[in-house]
Amino acid sequence: MHNIMELDRTYVANTYARFPVELVSGSGSKVTDTDGKTYIDLGTGIAVNSFGIADPVWQEAVISQIHTLPHTSNLYYTEPCAKLAEMLCARTGMKKVFFGNSGAEANECAIKVARKYAAEKKGPDTYTIVTMKNSFHGRTLTTLAATGQDAFHKLFQPLTPGFAHIGPDMNELCALAETTKIAGVMIECVQGEGGVMPLPAEFVTALADWAKKEDVILIVDEVQTGNGRCGALYAYMNYGITPDVVTTAKGLGGGLPIGACMLGEKVEKVLGFGDHGSTFGGNPVSCAGAVSILSRIDEALLAEVRKKSELIFSKLSGAPGVLEVTGMGLMIGIKTVKPAKEVVSACMEKGVLVLTAHDRVRLLPALNIPEEELCTATDVLLSAIAP
Repeated sequence: MHNIMELDRTYVANTYARFPVELVSGSGSKVTDTDGKTYIDLGTGIAVNSFGIADPVWQEAVISQIHTLPHTSNLYYTEPCAKLAEMLCARTGMKKVFFGNSGAEANECAIKVARKYAAEKKGPDTYTIVTMKNSFHGRTLTTLAATGQDAFHKLFQPLTPGFAHIGPDMNELCALAETTKIAGVMIECVQGEGGVMPLPAEFVTALADWAKKEDVILIVDEVQTGNGRCGALYAYMNYGITPDVVTTAKGLGGGLPIGACMLGEKVEKVLGFGDHGSTFGGNPVSCAGAVSILSRIDEALLAEVRKKSELIFSKLSGAPGVLEVTGMGLMIGIKTVKPAKEVVSACMEKGVLVLTAHDRVRLLPALNIPEEELCTATDVLLSAIAP
C-alpha cells in the first residue's frame, strides 16, 4: 500500500485529498483494502456504482461488448449507442440524446443547446443561463461559471461569461428577467455538492410554468440525482414537471464514463451536423453497460429505493448528534453536531465508507444494497455521530 501511495503522490496531480486507504477489490456493497479490511460502501464512487461493485449483469454486458467492438468513431452506427438512446427517450419522453463522457460534458451540451435555440429564436444577445446559488454543474471553465458557488470560481478567472445565479425565488428570477435576456435556466432538483438540499416543490413548479410561458429553455441537471437515485428514474419526475433538456451521467454508466444530454421536443432539432461532437461519446462498451443498468431500474427497484430511504430517515432523524437530515431517495445529507470529516473518519475506522457535502455527511449507497447491510452500516454511522 505504501508503495502505491508514494507512486500516487509522486506522479498523480495533487487534486485529491485521498483517504489513507488503497481499495483493491469489491463485490456488491462491500469493498476490501490492501490490508484485507472490508468496508460497507455507502458512497458508490459518488453515485456511480448503481448496482454496487462488480455487478455481474453489468460485467457480462461490458465484457461481451469488449470482445466484439470496444470503440469506433461516431462516423459509424453502433447498436449499444442507438439502443441506449431509444431506452432513455422511451423512459423520459425526450426526443434525442447526445452522448459524452461525463456530467460536465452533458451540461456543456445543454448550455450550447439553450444558447443556440435562443440565438435563433430571439437573437444573439439572448444568451444568459440562470442557475441556482449553491449549485454545482461541473469543473470545466463553462460549467464552473454555471456553478453557483464562489469558492469554485476564485482561482480560475475569467470564467465563461453569460451566467447569473439566484436563490430559489421566483421574485428574484422575474426581477433579473427585467434587465437580462435569459436563454435558459438550469437546476438540480437536489443540490448534491451544495449539501444535499432539495429545491422547494412550489419553486420548481412555478419555474417550469414561467419557462414555458417565456419560451426559456428549462434544463434539469440529473448528473447525481438521476438513474433511480432519488426514488424515481429522474428526480424531476418527483416534481411533476417536463424539462426541455435533461442531463445525466454517473449512475447511468454503472462504473464506466458516460454522459447524456437528452433533448425534448422544443429543442430536438437545434443541433445540426458539426454543431457538437465527442470522440468517445456513445462508446459501445460504456453504452452496453448503461443499457444493462437502465433496463433494471424498474418500478420494483424504485419502490425499494423509496423504502430504504424511509428506513434511513427514520433511523437518523432526531438521533443523538443529528441536527438535520435532508435529501431524497438514496441521496441523503446529515448535518451533525460533530464535524462531518470527523464522522467520516470514525465510520471508516469501523468499516463503513461515507462521504461529505459541504458541512454534511453524505450517503449514496447502491440502489440494491441489501437491507441488512444498510442497517448495519447505519448503526455504525449512528455510533460515529453520537456525541
